[in-house]
Formats: sequence, C-alpha cells, structure tokens
Amino acid sequence: MNHLLSSAIGLLALAAASSAQAQDVVDPIGSILDQVDEETAEAVGAPPPVATPPAPAPAFPYSPPSAPAPAERPAVVSLPPAYTPPPAPRRPRLTAPVTIDEYDKTPEAPLNAAELGYETRLRSSFASAQGMQGPMDGAWVLRGRSGETLYSFLLVDKGGGTLEGAWRDPRRRGTPEGSGFLVDIQRTGSQVTASFYPRPGGGVATLLLNPGPGGEWSGDLLEGRDRTAVTLRRN
Repeated sequence: MNHLLSSAIGLLALAAASSAQAQDVVDPIGSILDQVDEETAEAVGAPPPVATPPAPAPAFPYSPPSAPAPAERPAVVSLPPAYTPPPAPRRPRLTAPVTIDEYDKTPEAPLNAAELGYETRLRSSFASAQGMQGPMDGAWVLRGRSGETLYSFLLVDKGGGTLEGAWRDPRRRGTPEGSGFLVDIQRTGSQVTASFYPRPGGGVATLLLNPGPGGEWSGDLLEGRDRTAVTLRRN
C-alpha cells in the first residue's frame, strides 16, 4: 500500500516538472523573424512599423451635427414717395385795374381746396366774433327819399352803447376827401345820433335816426340848413 502511494506521488511530481519546462521553452522561429525585421528596418533607414490604434467607436445613441441657422434677411423699409407740390394756379389776365373800392374783387386765381378750407374757418371765426357785437355793427348804406345813395358807413358796435365808425361818399369815389371817420356817434334810448365832416373846412353833417321795421333806421340828415329824409339799411 505504501509502495503504491509513493509511486503515485512520484508520477504527479514528474508531470508538474514537465509542464513547467514546457512553459519555459521560447519559440525559436518567432525570435528569428523579429530579429530579421529589425535588421531590415535598420538597413533601409526607416523606423520599424508602429501599430495604429483602432479608432474609437462612436458613442450611442448617435446624433448628427446640427445644421447652421439660416441667415436673417434684412428688414425692408418702404419709404413714402417724395412730396411733389401741386402746380401753381395760373392767374387770370386782368383787363382793367382793380381799385381799393372794389373790395369784393380779386386779381388772384380761384381758391384751391386748402385755401377754401382756410377761408371757411376764417369766416366761421368772424361770424362767432360778430355774434358778440351789438346790433349796429357792420356795413350800412344811407339813401335819400328817391333811393339814391348818399353815404356808406362802416360801424363798430361793441355793445353797451359804445359805437365807432367811418363814412364814405360814393359820389367822390377814390378822392382823399371822399371818406373819413365819424366825429361822434352814440345811442340814446332808441335813437342814434352821428356827426361827421363831409368836406374839409366845411360844416358838420348830423344824422338823427330812429329804429324802423325789418332792422332799418329812418330819420333826417342835417347838412347846414338842408334837411333830407333818409333811410339807413344794411349793405
């Protein structure tokens, strides 16, 4: 029994020694090939080949690169058309001079839309201011018994009995002595009296007027010793 155990142990030791010798044996062919490659590289003068490391695998999940943002288009600003002034209206050709007495005439061309609007606003403002004046304010015409025009007046009635005015003689139109200011005009009760000098160095003319129907005034014009029945109406 002891002899068999000793024989088994010896066989195991022999097997272990054989495997250790097999591991220590170097491959002679591989060594010769490596030596030959190194000598060839040295003879040629090129460095021995270096193994290229493998490219790293992409990480998952894969996302493609984002596309560049589109360039912003510049804002287009539309400018208003250039202002072109309207053509100047042609003035009518005058056939006769316009005097200062012809205040209702004008040598200008007809008014355009803007000028008409401006004139309308002026007339509206004038009418509003006129509504604040007294009843005698405005233009008047003094006529005789037969209807001939003796004098024309432009009166300013500020209300409260305060009156001012100017006169003009149409029979002496355009002459310096054919017009002037009233020396005095006042309203006493329902009667209106006015005085002026119709001729330089001459006597005074006096009006005595009383209210009549339809806004008219009637009375007498005293010029020296002459007394004329007259009627005052709005022009």
